[in-house]
Amino acid sequence: MKKRPPSGMGGLVYSTNRATTTASNPATLPPQQQDLRIHLDRLKGNKEVTRIVGFVGKEADLEDLGRTLKSKCGVGGNTKDGVILLQGDHRDKVLAFIEKAKRRRQTRAPTA
Repeated sequence: MKKRPPSGMGGLVYSTNRATTTASNPATLPPQQQDLRIHLDRLKGNKEVTRIVGFVGKEADLEDLGRTLKSKCGVGGNTKDGVILLQGDHRDKVLAFIEKAKRRRQTRAPTA
């Protein structure tokens, strides 16, 4: 085998290009711009889990949304890796809550 001279950095490379770095905590999009997808997963033991994916934002905001959905549906669950899991089939309740949050207040122009 060929011996390699030890490098001072141990093979570690640092980038000086700031454009290549990504934000670790992206800004949370407003509810109107969130593209949330609701899935139903069936697990072994004939158990169902409602999975909400597609949230763009901070982890703390994801946890707040998960906590709110769990209390609205009255079930347990967890939030991790950008996914909200709710125990049971609660697609209708989640969809109603999301649509209510996305609804904008419409104002009509005054008639003369």
